[in-house]
Amino acid sequence: MEKRQKRDSLLERTAQVLDLPGDLVAGLPRVELTGSGEVRMENHKGILAYGSEEIHVSGGKLIIKIRGRGLELRSMNANELLITGTIQGIDLA
Repeated sequence: MEKRQKRDSLLERTAQVLDLPGDLVAGLPRVELTGSGEVRMENHKGILAYGSEEIHVSGGKLIIKIRGRGLELRSMNANELLITGTIQGIDLA
């Protein structure tokens, strides 16, 4: 556990020194919500569950749960994905 804390601290300091976003350096997912109809995510680790009312995406250390109606995985590659539909909520677990 102590190694992880040291590594996380080092990543935070590196991000500050290089003036980079911490999420980029740490490999954390970046979630962007556009209105109530579109969610873009970078640095995802894959889809865990898929349905028209709920999609679960692995973010490494967290699970991002997108809730709504008519949800659709519009596009996906190794780094990014796009979900469209009526977004009613995003939960982090």
